[in-house]
Amino acid sequence: MTAIAVFCASRAVPDDYIRLAEDVGAAIAAGGDSLVWGGGHVSMMGAVARAAREGGAHTLGVIPTALVDREVADHGADELLVVDTMRERKQLMDDNAEAFLVLPGGVGTLEEFFEAWTAGYLSMHDKPVVVLDHDGFYAPLLDWIDRLAERGFVGAPALARLHRATTVTDAVDACRGGTPAR
Repeated sequence: MTAIAVFCASRAVPDDYIRLAEDVGAAIAAGGDSLVWGGGHVSMMGAVARAAREGGAHTLGVIPTALVDREVADHGADELLVVDTMRERKQLMDDNAEAFLVLPGGVGTLEEFFEAWTAGYLSMHDKPVVVLDHDGFYAPLLDWIDRLAERGFVGAPALARLHRATTVTDAVDACRGGTPAR
C-alpha cells in the first residue's frame, strides 16, 4: 500500500478534469493505496477524495484554517487535519505521503509540484514525483523544463527525479515505484 499525495485544482474546472480526478481516486483505491490531499471537498480535490473513499481507500486531508470555508473542508475524510498555515499543510502532506501525483491545477498545484520535485532533487526525500499529462495539459510546462535542461539550467539528475505519465494507470504505477515512459 502506498500513500499517494495528489495535487490538483480546487476551483471550478471543466467536467473532463473532474472525471480524471475521479478516475485517479478510483485507481488509488483499486490498488489498495491511500490518498493524502489538501482536504478540500470541491472541484478536482473533492472528486479525487470521494472516488478514493467510495473505492475503500483511506483518505487523509490536510487543510489550513483559512481555507476551511473557501475550499469547503471535506468532513467526510477518514482523517481531516486542520492546521494554521500552508507550510504546516505541506509538511504534513509530505510527512504522510510516499509519492506525489500532480494532476491539472493552477498556481497552488504548480507550487506544490515544484516544491516536491525540488526537495527530491535535493535528497530531502526519495519519493516519486509524477506528473499526469493525460491530455497535453502540462505539455508546455514539460517542454519548457526540457528546454531548461538543454540550456544547462536543469541537470540530468533532476530530470530523472520527475516521472511523466499520460494515463492514470501509468501515473499510479509510477507512484508505487514503477517508471512510466518519459
